[in-house]
Amino acid sequence: MRLLRVGDGALLVELGSGAEAESLHAELLRRRAAGTLPAIREIVPAARTVLLDGIAEPARLAAELPGWDIPPLAPDSGEAVEIPVRYDGPDLAEVAALWRVGTDEVARLHSAAEFHVAFCGFAPGFGYLTGLGERFAVPRRTTPRTSVPAGSVALAGPYTGVYPRSSPGGWQLIGTTDSALWDPAREPAALLSPGVRVRFVPVGAGAGR
Repeated sequence: MRLLRVGDGALLVELGSGAEAESLHAELLRRRAAGTLPAIREIVPAARTVLLDGIAEPARLAAELPGWDIPPLAPDSGEAVEIPVRYDGPDLAEVAALWRVGTDEVARLHSAAEFHVAFCGFAPGFGYLTGLGERFAVPRRTTPRTSVPAGSVALAGPYTGVYPRSSPGGWQLIGTTDSALWDPAREPAALLSPGVRVRFVPVGAGAGR
């Protein structure tokens, strides 16, 4: 763990891995809910960092944080969200070849995993989901698409993501969902937020295979 002061009231905590960043984020939320966390305005996780902004006593927290007992993230921690998905993406066969399995097995493996939203970014409502593990990491496309349809379920590196709106993108597209990832009329507008658990539920043709 490495702590960096950012301005007068913020700390950037650098961790050794994404799993460590997720565990620290979960512990921060747990302590905030329990009323044992010093006043912090914002907690913003990223791939291997957690930014703590608006800290009332940054020096005190910086001294205490390295001594915290931070348990690994429990598989069943966090609110759960189910996202129905049709495994009909244009890159499904390419991902199957990379995984050395059939396309039906890609759907089975992906829907059997339990994901956590590690952090959000790229576009409003876009969550970077971990849960498949490094064995199933896939490269981004050599040539990104100029337009990826909203609701596309996609893979890149160790992450799964769902495009909340049509946009350019280079992730491998394995399916589609009708779930609204971002809806300004909803409270909260984002379906996914850091720490939320996600399960993908197969629907449509081949859902039971």
